[in-house]
Order: sequence, then C-alpha cells, then structure tokens
Amino acid sequence: MSADGHAALAAEVVACRACPRLVAWREEVGRVRRRAFIDEEYWARPVPGFGDPDPWLVVVGLAPAAHGANRTGRVFTGDRSGDFLFAALHRAGLASQAASVHPGDGLRLTGCRVTAAVRCAPPANRPTPDERARCRPFLLRELALCPGARVLMALGAIGWDAVLRTLDPPRPWPRFGHGAEARIGDLTLIGSYHPSQQNVFTGRLTPAMIDDVLARAREIGGPGPAGPPPRRSPGGPVAPIRAG
Repeated sequence: MSADGHAALAAEVVACRACPRLVAWREEVGRVRRRAFIDEEYWARPVPGFGDPDPWLVVVGLAPAAHGANRTGRVFTGDRSGDFLFAALHRAGLASQAASVHPGDGLRLTGCRVTAAVRCAPPANRPTPDERARCRPFLLRELALCPGARVLMALGAIGWDAVLRTLDPPRPWPRFGHGAEARIGDLTLIGSYHPSQQNVFTGRLTPAMIDDVLARAREIGGPGPAGPPPRRSPGGPVAPIRAG
C-alpha cells in the first residue's frame, strides 16, 4: 500500500508545472546540457523522492542539481553532493552501495528515504519563497506516506525550514545548525550542513561530521525500541501528519 502511494505521488510530482520559472529553467538546462553530458538525454522534470517506502529515516535536501538529478531523474544522483551523501548512507548501513550514478545502477536504500524541499532544479540553487511554498504539499504527502518514520534529517537551512513549515510545530521554532535537534510530536528533526561542493571542499562538512549525525539519528530512531529523547526540543507536540 505504501509503495503504491509513493508511486502515485511520484507521478503527480513528475507531471507538475506549477512554477513557470522552474519549468523554463529545468527544460533549458536539459536542452543546452553541459559539455560532459552532451550526448545524454536529460530528465528535465520534477524529481520525486527515492528509497525505502516505509523508512524510519527521511532525509530532506534542498532541490535537484541542474546537471545532477535534473539530468538523471533520481534525487541526489549524478553529482558530487550525491556522491558524498550516498557514501555516508552506505557507511551507515542504509544504502546498498556508495555510488549513485544513474537510476539503473542497482542502488537500494533500507530504512531510509531521500527527498527534497523543492522538486525542480532552481536557477543558482535558489528557489523563491513562493516556489518553496507551492512544493510544500508534496513533502507533506510524502511524510504522510511514511508512518514508521521516526527521524527527519534536514540537509541545510532550507531543508530544515521546509520541514518546520510543513509540520508547523509550536513556536518559537528551533534554529538550524549542524547536529541541532528538535522534537515534533513523535518525530525528531535533526540538522546537517548540506553536502554541497562548497561545504565539502572548504571542510565545513566532513565525512566524520555527517557520520556523527547519522549515528545520532540511528540512536534516536533506528530499528528496535525507540531511542532516547533528543538533547534539544522546541517543546510541545503537534498534530499527527495528515495529507490533504
């Protein structure tokens, strides 16, 4: 049932044309292409979530990269951010392999699902507030299809903000930071710096740092009895996640 629900949602995501600026950009990138991929046919459509249909961990990123997921059609696939992320998920025992090259490469996620706050590649990796708002119902519905999720891992401030705006916990909302934690009803939100090339190349995010966050996520909500409560909480429960 869960897999069918994800498939139906993915079909709606892929067909979406709600944001004219994003539609124009993603399709232009697919026509012009980067020289390294000049002979490839770009996906150039919105990118649905990927992974276990009934995860305990949901990873929420920013948006597809123009020549990454916008080219391959699978979230965080075909670019260096994805290389970093899936290598970390593999080390954590959540991915069947460290490489994420194309949708037919055999990669499988167990206990983990990866998705994004915005489903289309935005110019300069900067979706507008209106574009982020129009995409938010997709995230709400995807989370509703993951009733066994215990931990949401936000990659970067936009992913963190997307989760908070989607679930709308009591204010004041907790601030984003690497390793920050917040309790939202039965869920724990945990933050990590985004595995962008800039963050990785400058050492702002290292493999050890993201490994620590994933280890903490497993400690809180991995398979088996619920883990210990988070170290930091905004206080107060919220209503159960409902789609619609």
